[in-house]
Amino acid sequence: MNYFKNKNVLVTGGLGFVGSNLSIALAGKGANVLIIDNMLPRQGGNLFNIEPVKDKVKVNISDIRNPISMNHLVKGIDYVFHIAGQVNHVDSVKNPLNDLSINVEGTLVLMEALRTNNPDAKVVFTGTRGEYGSSLKLPVAENHRINPIGIYAITNFAAERIILTYNNLHKIKSVCLRITNTYGPRHQMAHDEYGVFNWFIRKAIDDEVIPIFGDGRILRDYLYIDDLVSALLMAAVSEKTAGEVYNIGSGIPLSFIDLANKIIEIAGSGKVNHTEFTSERKALEPGDYYADITKIKKELGWEPIVMLDKGINETLKYYRKNKNKYW
Repeated sequence: MNYFKNKNVLVTGGLGFVGSNLSIALAGKGANVLIIDNMLPRQGGNLFNIEPVKDKVKVNISDIRNPISMNHLVKGIDYVFHIAGQVNHVDSVKNPLNDLSINVEGTLVLMEALRTNNPDAKVVFTGTRGEYGSSLKLPVAENHRINPIGIYAITNFAAERIILTYNNLHKIKSVCLRITNTYGPRHQMAHDEYGVFNWFIRKAIDDEVIPIFGDGRILRDYLYIDDLVSALLMAAVSEKTAGEVYNIGSGIPLSFIDLANKIIEIAGSGKVNHTEFTSERKALEPGDYYADITKIKKELGWEPIVMLDKGINETLKYYRKNKNKYW
């Protein structure tokens, strides 16, 4: 059954990496998609990201912190995918008030707009595995201690709590996802401050040195964008998810050095060089992390299906074709 056919769907941050891939999938399912994006520099918003569906979606260049806009735009919406946010870890250190404004104030404006204008909408929020901080036990499950070590993770956790409070207090059905490192087409490639995977891809395509901090043995799990999109869609339509938090990841650990070597092997270009952590990155580095995805597997039947080699190949193919649109 196609739950999204003729449904009105709002995607905040819909011109960015996750939002654009989600919007393309929703348009393909016959949804009436409204994208909101403020197109702030360096945040990843790119009109080319929605090129395949540019005539099938509506775009509103607006800011989620603007209550006048949000009060109007949420009316008549069936599903809200709240993806907009300040997601640059380095910028969050340099300008923490901006993080607070976008991630916390913006979320509060959105939820208030829904409370007063459309409390029947279903909300899906994309948070971060960074909320856990340093891992006490691996893999990390949803009941792991919350101990964010950076402003970005703190403001994401605050946004998550706001959304769940509106679920509990005002009965706005909402689900929150804590997402691991995601890669794939339509990710910004101008800098490496949103995560290293796609930066490694760019360096490999350009046959440049991939910089590996420290010994490169820190573990992460990596998720292909199509798998994340399927999780978002399932979380939205399931009746079980209101008020819940789910980890989204592959659950398969891989070191940075092994990731870089895998990308170089598949790309046929690039090389590795070890380098020292910058002070900002060293302060924010939580150590090993990979997700326990047992809960969402059991409750929704979701699990990732795109294996790493295929995901890397698809990502390389996309950027080799569209390189001039991203760097």
